[in-house]
Amino acid sequence: MFNVAIDGPSAAGKSTISKIIANKYNLVKLDTGAMYRIVALLVSRNNLDVNSEEAVLSVFDNMDLEVMANGDMILNGALIRDEIRNDEISMLASTASKHELVRARLVKLQQDIAKAGGYLLEGRDIGTVVLKDAEVKIYLEADSEVRAQRRYDEYIANNLDVAFADIKQDIEKRDYQDKNREHSPLRQADDAVLIDVSHLSIDEVVDAISAVIDSKVVV
Repeated sequence: MFNVAIDGPSAAGKSTISKIIANKYNLVKLDTGAMYRIVALLVSRNNLDVNSEEAVLSVFDNMDLEVMANGDMILNGALIRDEIRNDEISMLASTASKHELVRARLVKLQQDIAKAGGYLLEGRDIGTVVLKDAEVKIYLEADSEVRAQRRYDEYIANNLDVAFADIKQDIEKRDYQDKNREHSPLRQADDAVLIDVSHLSIDEVVDAISAVIDSKVVV
């Protein structure tokens, strides 16, 4: 079995696209970004200082994380979904991910999970750090205005009162933090295929990634 690495900035559609590709090729989708968000959730719940590496590392002492075959994550016996999908957790996750030892703990866990093959990992440093030897590497890019509009539409559909300008500002701030952090910054791997999804439909992105996979591996 082969592994697929999909990287890209916040709100580029990685989660949605990855789920479709994983289903199409019978791969287990591992959302590495969600793992950082779970750390951030524990930081928030315990009122810890996210800027302190020691404080953030303490969450691992009481973190029982199980990744299901369908990609769902179970934290201390509870299914984790919407509670990690908000801007507060997003920013906490970005800050927590700047700590070298925090990243090391999660990267080792991700590598152990995917070493047997048959996984699709999506995040921000998969092709450059976590799965350097992945058979397929994809980097999704999209204009921040487009990504902000997608996130805004999602919030409105869920009856959330948000301002577009605030969402765009948060996304651009997250981009800056991710690309300029000292350890494992967000960047395209040298051997990754760049796909600009700014003006592509979901089906068009899936077709583009499928073409890359079909050209690189025997399915």
